[in-house]
Parts: sequence; C-alpha cells; structure tokens
Amino acid sequence: MKIRKDMIVKVISGNFKGMSGKVLKVFPVSQRAVVEGVALTKRTLRPSQENPKGGFTERERSLHVSNLMVLDGNNAARVGFKILNDKSKVRISKKTGKEI
Repeated sequence: MKIRKDMIVKVISGNFKGMSGKVLKVFPVSQRAVVEGVALTKRTLRPSQENPKGGFTERERSLHVSNLMVLDGNNAARVGFKILNDKSKVRISKKTGKEI
C-alpha cells in the first residue's frame, strides 16, 4: 500500500473531494485510512464521571485508499519506487521524480 501514517494526502473523489489532511491511521488489510479533519461523523458519548451529561463528539471515519493521493508540495502525485545504487528502495513522486 502506498499510503502511510503521517503523510499529507488529498481526497480525489467522493463526498469529501478536495479536502486534505494528515493520515492518522492505516488499515492495510481493508485498504482504508483515517485522515485528520476529513469524513467527520457524530458519535454519542455515554455519561461517565468525566462527562456526567454524556453528549456528542465528532470523529474521523476511514476512507478507502483509492480515494486518496499523496501531496507533493501543493500537487497530488502518484507514488513510484526507485532502487538506489546501494540496493535500497525509496519512494518517489512520479510527477517530479523527487523522494517522498
């Protein structure tokens, strides 16, 4: 999977198209990722000692990785791989050729 934690990504399709944020969590088996500030949903909180009245909170939902693209500068770019002379594999932007 080409999306990893702490990357800055942009949503390219769906209800949240055009929004961008930092990847908080990645689920490789289901190919989904949670992006900060995108796909917010309301959740109810049960009353507890810290919050005796209960109430509502907003949380991020996961998005499928096919709806996300990595941001390279301000532009969305596809991710490719390159093998260096010392046999190490690095991730590059297909648009600019720079390392990500």
